[in-house]
Amino acid sequence: MYRYLCGFLLLILMSCGGETLPKPKAYLSLNYAKPSYQKINVERPYTFEVSNVAKVKSLPKNWLKIQYPELKASVDITYRPVNDNLKELLLEAEKLVFEHTVKADNISNTEDYINKEKKVYGKMYFIYGNAASQVQFHVTDSVQHFLKASLFFYSKPNFDSVLPAVDYVKKDMVKMMETLEWKNID
Repeated sequence: MYRYLCGFLLLILMSCGGETLPKPKAYLSLNYAKPSYQKINVERPYTFEVSNVAKVKSLPKNWLKIQYPELKASVDITYRPVNDNLKELLLEAEKLVFEHTVKADNISNTEDYINKEKKVYGKMYFIYGNAASQVQFHVTDSVQHFLKASLFFYSKPNFDSVLPAVDYVKKDMVKMMETLEWKNID
């Protein structure tokens, strides 16, 4: 019995010699298609380029829904003509962004966007946290046209899970903003 006990203790002492290393963290590997861009093929008082991955759905009142079926997301485009109400439109757009402060960890905006040649002036906002919309922008020519875009996912907001998709669509939204042109400018 004594020999078994000594052998068992010896076995325990010898087995505790090496260090235990934790497993390395696993990272999600998401592969998104490299986009190519073309102008929207819908008659509107504006035009811009969209990704070939997206589907453009026409809505009433010159609105659009840019759908990303693979990501279960859309960029909702709302258009309003400016009729001596630019200040109201800008305040409403900013109000819609800052309504997300309840769920957002942070809201930041990029530099003001200015393209004097195309008469496009605006701002883009990034909303960090579990808010309903993570990226929004608004643009205007300050005289006739006002356009707002908001990114939405068709799922309960979980910022950490959707962040790679947000970054992907955000690039497309920047492209929309940079390629936007107004029609019927006086």
